[in-house]
Amino acid sequence: MSAAPKPQTVTASPPGSATDSPPAAGPADALGALRAEIDRLDDALHDLLMRRAAVVADLAASRVKGGTSPLRPGREAMILRRLLGRHQGALPGDAVVRLWREIFGASSAMQGGFTVALHAPDAAQARLARDHFGGAIPLRPLPTAARALAAVAGGEAQVAILPLPEEGAEAWWAGLDAPRLQVVARLPFWSDGTGPGALAIAPGAPDPSGHDRSLLRIEAAGDRGRAQLMAALSAAGLPARSLILQREGGVVRALAELDGVLAEGDPRLALLPVDRALPLGFYAVPEKGAPG
Repeated sequence: MSAAPKPQTVTASPPGSATDSPPAAGPADALGALRAEIDRLDDALHDLLMRRAAVVADLAASRVKGGTSPLRPGREAMILRRLLGRHQGALPGDAVVRLWREIFGASSAMQGGFTVALHAPDAAQARLARDHFGGAIPLRPLPTAARALAAVAGGEAQVAILPLPEEGAEAWWAGLDAPRLQVVARLPFWSDGTGPGALAIAPGAPDPSGHDRSLLRIEAAGDRGRAQLMAALSAAGLPARSLILQREGGVVRALAELDGVLAEGDPRLALLPVDRALPLGFYAVPEKGAPG
């Protein structure tokens, strides 16, 4: 008879030994951890957006009591400049601007009754208005600048978006009913300087941003030339960055762009040797940067 086989002894590995370790994390585990972190960040962002909306609602209630407009382009420019000044990392600066412009637009829409009268000769300028005000604000396209301004003056819209004034183009600025209506913003706020631009016109005075430019309409009888008007502006302490001329019926009208905030009643206006000098508002100077 053959000998019975000896029983085998199985030795348990002590806890924490190499044979008891969990398998090493693979690419799928690392990807899952990153996605979970993104989910946590999305929740945190959403919580902050809801908190911001609650503050906006409180602010809107106080504005209703005070009868003030929710449109604050100078304040928005200050916020964007502060954010761009602290921004770092891979996210492009223009993406930050687009995100906050959408937030600004949604905040205005929360307060109700906000419509934009839009006169845009081409699709690129129409996109400027949509990018600036976001998807929540209704845009009302109108065939002429005069119709857009009339919509704002009549309370059908809260702001009009018109093409930038140019030499030889429609001089809508020549008939702007200031100070009832004034230029309050320039679009876009973030630009590489190569695309189209537009101006926003709204009732009342704009709010300063700390870095602004003003528009001044000059009217004078007789044959006044560009060099003569530029020299007169400089002599009055109002050097112009640019000057657009329009001549009609023996009257010269000029639109001057000046650094800083210029308001009606500024003593320098009385030094100009012209028949009338009327400030048309001011806007926050746009930030320059390459598209992301």
